[in-house]
Amino acid sequence: MTLYFELSEAIKKRSVDQVEQWAVDVLGAVASGRRPIRAVKHPLGFLCLPVHRQGDEGVCIHVWGPRWHTSLTTLPTHCHSWELLSCVLTGELHNEVIRVIDDTEAPTHQVFEVHSSADGDRLRATGRLVRYETATVDVYGSGDCYQLPAGVFHQTVVPDRDELVVTVALGLTNPEAVDRSLAALDVADHQVRRETCGDEETIAAAEEASRAIADHAMTGNG
Repeated sequence: MTLYFELSEAIKKRSVDQVEQWAVDVLGAVASGRRPIRAVKHPLGFLCLPVHRQGDEGVCIHVWGPRWHTSLTTLPTHCHSWELLSCVLTGELHNEVIRVIDDTEAPTHQVFEVHSSADGDRLRATGRLVRYETATVDVYGSGDCYQLPAGVFHQTVVPDRDELVVTVALGLTNPEAVDRSLAALDVADHQVRRETCGDEETIAAAEEASRAIADHAMTGNG
């Protein structure tokens, strides 16, 4: 049984305690140096700890906080080439599902494909002109789990930019889907590099995330 399968079964069964304990163990191992994982600053404004990569499976711990805000070259509206299963361990986030509408007469944005590699993300315009609107807004707090199919445009919003939010994110690649993002009409093809954190910053983030989870477990506050 792979780590992805073990955690996905726990999330589907709403066994949040199991997911939480796994995350605490991993964060503790990273903070102590026993697990040599380097955090990556994601272009969408959060810190990613890539814990597991195996074939089409991926397991990460994501951390949002005031120290990791970023300036985007596109909108935060995007869709994944993989099926998302996510569990919020502390804090609150909003998952906004976005309806993208083709519009060649009065478009407001264009669609880019995002091709990721070790060097970063290469964004290429597809020529598709669109406008968009918010379809639904779902609010998730500590202990909530949710899923999002590949190919569905959405954006993740942390309403309190000073709050620490920690999630476990599972991804399973869908070979028929492509990573995409919306951008302004005047944006050209470009590349965005992802910055890998050093040991000190990675350890500090792991310690901070672990404390936040522990504080939530102690107080029982969502």
